[in-house]
Amino acid sequence: MKLPIISTNPADWANSASPANPAKIIGIMSGTSHDGVDAALALIGLEGEGDTGYDAISEYDGISVRVLDHLHVPYTPELRDKISLAFTGDTNHLCRLNFELGEVFAEAALSLMKQSDCEPSSVEAIASHGQTVYHVPSTPGQSGSTLQIGEASVIAVKTGVLTISDFRTKDVALGGQGAPLVPIADYILFHKPGTVRAVLNIGGLSNVTIVGERPGDIVAFDIGPGNSLMDDLVRLHTSGRAWFDRDGSLAAGGKLIGELFDELLANPYFKELPPKSTGRELFGMALVRYVLAKYGNTKPEDLLCTFANLTATTICDAIAPYGPREVIATGGGCKNLFLMGLLREKMEGSGIALTEISHYGVSPEEKEAVCFALLGFLTLRGMAGNVPSATGASRGAILGKINLPG
Repeated sequence: MKLPIISTNPADWANSASPANPAKIIGIMSGTSHDGVDAALALIGLEGEGDTGYDAISEYDGISVRVLDHLHVPYTPELRDKISLAFTGDTNHLCRLNFELGEVFAEAALSLMKQSDCEPSSVEAIASHGQTVYHVPSTPGQSGSTLQIGEASVIAVKTGVLTISDFRTKDVALGGQGAPLVPIADYILFHKPGTVRAVLNIGGLSNVTIVGERPGDIVAFDIGPGNSLMDDLVRLHTSGRAWFDRDGSLAAGGKLIGELFDELLANPYFKELPPKSTGRELFGMALVRYVLAKYGNTKPEDLLCTFANLTATTICDAIAPYGPREVIATGGGCKNLFLMGLLREKMEGSGIALTEISHYGVSPEEKEAVCFALLGFLTLRGMAGNVPSATGASRGAILGKINLPG
């Protein structure tokens, strides 16, 4: 049954999902690259113990996921500018953009349902990550905070579907970093008995989940820059005519600037131990402007080459100590052929195979949206969606806020 207003029992928040009655859930993701919104429709259910050929060792092992459809809606240049401004914008701007993005996310969900020939009444929930505009990790003696916008009440009203939002805030309230949030979804999708894998997401920032045999083996954290420094440099260099280095072709024609590389690599964040998280506040436009002020006479392609090497080096240095046999790469960074070449070379030098997520039947564009569909499913089933060992929260918790469509 649909969520009754008087119910406080999470088990009442959705139909009873089972192999015979799985739940259709739409996940919506807008990442730190803010180039567009991804919506994924997934069929998620609870399988019986042992169906995967071995005895389940956690409650998460019985969850099955099938991606039904995916839709990417690019943002207009005007909307991208509005989101960029929101990173340092005033309250009036944030307030208006919050509702505007709610409309955009709702339209993406409705378009996906139309594309999939799926009636809103058959969708159990929409799980929206929102657009992160500011993220302040906790530090000793100082609690953290995080802000994602894209008003979920607008999504619920426009679509007529129960909407779950603000997944990060409960973890932060429990003393956690609020990031990364996809580790339990990565475990559900990619854990394999007897094998350690790393699931690497290269978006605006890069983050990784080390997936072991059990949920308790999970280690996950933000590594540092992904595409952010490269994208912001291209945007400044072209006065907004381009937003990224297509295929990494410009960076491929550049040379590594040793002095700059060493300076960037010395950032204390890279030496911090997990749990840790970061954002564009540290690896974004402010850092790019600093680099341009100091190295203003340097060729843009040399700066891009140096940024790409920084991303590849910090990723490999962060992952290799955990000894994974395989790194499964996803995110927009997979389209940067120069970056992926650097990363593959460094990984192979450490004896690690690098595999793109499309090898497993999931496109890099849809993966994060699928993960938030999974987090929405966990919320509806009354299951913890965070991993305290990854975020530093005091305990596992049911994540998200429920927005009724009525």
